[in-house]
Amino acid sequence: MGLFDLFKKKETKSANLAKERLKIIVEHSRADANRPEFLNKMRLEILAVVKKYVDIDIDDISTNIAHQGDSEVLELNVILPEEATKTETTETSDTA
Repeated sequence: MGLFDLFKKKETKSANLAKERLKIIVEHSRADANRPEFLNKMRLEILAVVKKYVDIDIDDISTNIAHQGDSEVLELNVILPEEATKTETTETSDTA
């Protein structure tokens, strides 16, 4: 019977592990469900403004909502083409 007890204990451990994983997945899903709607709207508006002033592909823009303490931070990374920055630089130096 000692041999069967060893197998029984492992099943209990794997069941607890599965329960913890499920708990983490559920908590993550709840966090996404509680995300303020205005952050997504703000992200879309910022993307539209960047696209209006700089000729870039939408794939060159990446966004992320990070958690810092009790706050959520909207991170925005834009890969600007060199041509757009050069044109902008020459326009400002011509007017100066």
